[in-house]
Amino acid sequence: MTIQAKRPQNRSAVRTRPAVDLRLIATGTLAIGLALWGVASLAQDSDDNVITAHGYSYFGNLDYPADYSHFDFVNPDAPKGGKLVLGATGTFDSLNPYSRKGRPGALTTLQYDQLIESTEDSVGQYYCILCESIEYPESRDWVIFHMREDATFWDGSPVTAEDVIYSHKLFVTQGLPSYAQAVGRMIDSVEALDTYTVKFTFNSELTKRSRIETVGSTPVFSKAWFEADLENRRLDEPRLEVAMGSGPYKLDSFDVNRRIVYKRNPDYWGKDRPYNVGRYNYDTIQVEYFADQTASFEAFKAGAYTFKIESDPKQWATAYDFPKAKQGIVKLEEIPDGSPPNPTGFVFNLAKPQFADKGVREAIALAFNFEWSNESLLHGLYTTRSSFVEGTHVEAKAKPEGAELEFLKSLGDVVPEDLLAEDVWTMHVSDPSDSLPSRRTRREAMGLLQEAGWTVGQDGLARNDKGETLKVNMLIPSNIESSVEGMHDIFVQNLRQIGVDASFEKVDPSQYTLRRRERDYDILYSTRYGSFLSTGGGLTQMYGSAEAEFSLFNPAGLASPLVDAIIDASFVAESQDETDVALMALDRALRYEFFVIPTGYIADSWVAYFDMYEHPETIPPYDLGYLSFWWVNPEKAAALKAKGHLD
Repeated sequence: MTIQAKRPQNRSAVRTRPAVDLRLIATGTLAIGLALWGVASLAQDSDDNVITAHGYSYFGNLDYPADYSHFDFVNPDAPKGGKLVLGATGTFDSLNPYSRKGRPGALTTLQYDQLIESTEDSVGQYYCILCESIEYPESRDWVIFHMREDATFWDGSPVTAEDVIYSHKLFVTQGLPSYAQAVGRMIDSVEALDTYTVKFTFNSELTKRSRIETVGSTPVFSKAWFEADLENRRLDEPRLEVAMGSGPYKLDSFDVNRRIVYKRNPDYWGKDRPYNVGRYNYDTIQVEYFADQTASFEAFKAGAYTFKIESDPKQWATAYDFPKAKQGIVKLEEIPDGSPPNPTGFVFNLAKPQFADKGVREAIALAFNFEWSNESLLHGLYTTRSSFVEGTHVEAKAKPEGAELEFLKSLGDVVPEDLLAEDVWTMHVSDPSDSLPSRRTRREAMGLLQEAGWTVGQDGLARNDKGETLKVNMLIPSNIESSVEGMHDIFVQNLRQIGVDASFEKVDPSQYTLRRRERDYDILYSTRYGSFLSTGGGLTQMYGSAEAEFSLFNPAGLASPLVDAIIDASFVAESQDETDVALMALDRALRYEFFVIPTGYIADSWVAYFDMYEHPETIPPYDLGYLSFWWVNPEKAAALKAKGHLD
């Protein structure tokens, strides 16, 4: 599985922790109060209600004042130097992370700055990077970014308003269709007021949520670099050439499918800016590629790379008893993760006719035995999940009541009666002692299939009135964790027990990427959906109907009038409490539509690394930050090298 960059990011898809990219998942604030002392740094003109600030949040709360020197969670005195070496599996054929085609190399997004970025210790709070201040009216009908005049690209040329405009237009004309269409509808115009001032004017008929953070979070490229070779330098095509950026790291070298090396730019314009103090401490970040998970782990044990985030519970439970780990050369940590778990699971391709009836999907889900899989394949280290926002204050519980019930009733006939009257869907509990579904579960599942028109015959296969079997094929990449492949294997066996003509198909990573993009699958084990702590336009990219046919962030192709109505209503919420009510209803509705079979989650981050890396005592809740604010202890690194443990 390809490593992804962990620069600060939006906080609604916090389990996947994507690179700074254009997923632009819905953002907002946690229920942490309005932090009025932070709001004191906002200057507001009472005549025209224009707000000027050093950052942005929808409800106006910024935890850090305008004169902050650094974030609370970083070590401002962290030493600079050393090397971080990571491992990745699979292949890459492009150094353009924003292309619609190909497989991009790991961490390519580290090279680009944005006007604003969020922080790892808050939700929906953005602080200036390329800009020094933001100006906008309460209506959010427009925003002006006043840019820093000292910001430069790697070649020393200034980052200007024209570069911002050009980058924006690239994403609208050549970016991922779901993003391009959504942002294209959102923005009426963009103009340079002068060399270092750029203004975005928004479509006033659309929601004012996610306007400013969306345009502010777009990576900024050099216009001159693209225009020097327009034929070959496109955003939508793969290329083994890096676009000119202004970020803290830039490409040093690469060997296709073997290695990528990034070097910290010693002349990085923003290295002393408050947002970046204590960040980007490694001189070198290197990614080593391996064919599969087995080869990757053996390489880590041998010291071919030095930092590993473990996602395979079997490996974490049983494989870290090798000599270097026993001797303390390799350190193991379980670091609490404050993010809501990502709604990972088996995703139905709703365009497939065999899944048109929700009863079929529910029957298939009954064949998945999470309890047995957890105990036998995952060493009991996973926790069951039913909600899209599990364990948060916006998780739906039991039947709707109070403010949530009133909200749902206000939406009218689009809300089904059974959603109002019944308990919210929860994952069924299976027998952990037997991988096969119980007789009761088989009867229930086959009954659901029967109601949907699929009758199990003498040969044990369910057929419709045309005599067609209920075929279900699951797609996985060849470099997936062994425990996940094991879950697929058992799931297929159990599906056959209830009459489903089931199989799973393992393909190479490149083919998997292509088929995922083209939706050439029945069921996909996916991490594409994100949890949400507030609302915004990104929710429509994941769960809305408008881009359902092609959005890479909606692999099920969910198109639900109920979900659309709730998202639309959340956009006009006038307080955090009203937003929370809408999001609780959204969680309930997504579970009602039933398009993902949850597979549980890991509550902590499992990290193994050669004992030379250090981090602040308190890790912020929404990002492990190993790329951003960890550092190398030079004395420990020298000792490991002297003993022959490092090159």
